[in-house]
Amino acid sequence: MEMPVLRKHYLDVVVPELCKKLGYSNIHEVPKIEKIVINSGINAEQEKAWIADVAKEIGNIAGQKPVITKSRKSISNFKLKKGVPNGIKVTLRGPRMYEFLYRLIAISLPLIRDFRGLGRKFDGQGNYTLGISDHVIFPEVHVDSNRKNLGMDITVVTSAKSDEEGRELLTLMGFPFRKDTAAAKKTINA
Repeated sequence: MEMPVLRKHYLDVVVPELCKKLGYSNIHEVPKIEKIVINSGINAEQEKAWIADVAKEIGNIAGQKPVITKSRKSISNFKLKKGVPNGIKVTLRGPRMYEFLYRLIAISLPLIRDFRGLGRKFDGQGNYTLGISDHVIFPEVHVDSNRKNLGMDITVVTSAKSDEEGRELLTLMGFPFRKDTAAAKKTINA
């Protein structure tokens, strides 16, 4: 099996660049992407056929079979009963993770209308989550006239120790982050 393009880019370009920029003496200190988690919440009152369709579409996007999550307890305010399906998730690692990431960065994100870049907010531990409001941006999804919009969260879990390390890693991997608006405002006002 051939090495994924993004994995090769990580080894050939990102690791030496991070060693130079952040002063690592050992390549094993360099942060890496550990896994990608795709998560989509679904309405518990939908029919079971729709839940199966959503699972199939998420599976096509991810390249592996998703897990249907079920509610752990009943919550009357949300009309949620214990044991009812309420979400779908997939955890990607290894070559599938790199293939998905490449498709996300190179194909899917540029298809978003009026795309100006991804937000720069990390979780404080070097991990990044982006929300997608409609899954039609993925080429694996076939557009139907009677389908519903399906949103999802994509979380990139890294081994970075800080947000700065994580941001630098993902920037070098090709994530199209927005330019820092605070720095741009300071430049304009100066």
